[in-house]
Amino acid sequence: MLDDRDRKILDLLQADAGISVSNLAERVALSVSACSRRIQRLEESGHIARRIVVLDREKMGVPTTVFALIKTAHHSDEWIESFRRAISGIPEIVEAHRLTGNQDYILKIVLPRVEHYDVIYKQIVRKIELFDVSASISMEILKSGSAIPVGYAD
Repeated sequence: MLDDRDRKILDLLQADAGISVSNLAERVALSVSACSRRIQRLEESGHIARRIVVLDREKMGVPTTVFALIKTAHHSDEWIESFRRAISGIPEIVEAHRLTGNQDYILKIVLPRVEHYDVIYKQIVRKIELFDVSASISMEILKSGSAIPVGYAD
């Protein structure tokens, strides 16, 4: 069971995984050793899955985002696994979701420029049969981040 301090620790670590334990302890009003034990417990319980570094996409040369919407005529477990393997080796595809509704999948693709989308498209269709693919180019990022709400956790 998480308490408010645990939630605050999680929230602060999401904002900056590199925060020092002493700084974190001070911000949640705990001793360094007590804060360290809580972090270890949160890692062991799986509340902290991993710690990451977020890179600047402009500096990394991939400022463009394209969302590819995919329809398929295949829905078997085998096809889904083949699709998963086909996209897993393409680093420009940073997210993939199976959907309800009119589309079956959406891919978030980061690229150096929009023209590079064709390279990724060809990589996908060489590996797996798709019924329809349409793409939308992100014109502006209005909200971005990987932080999730911590208030629902037990």
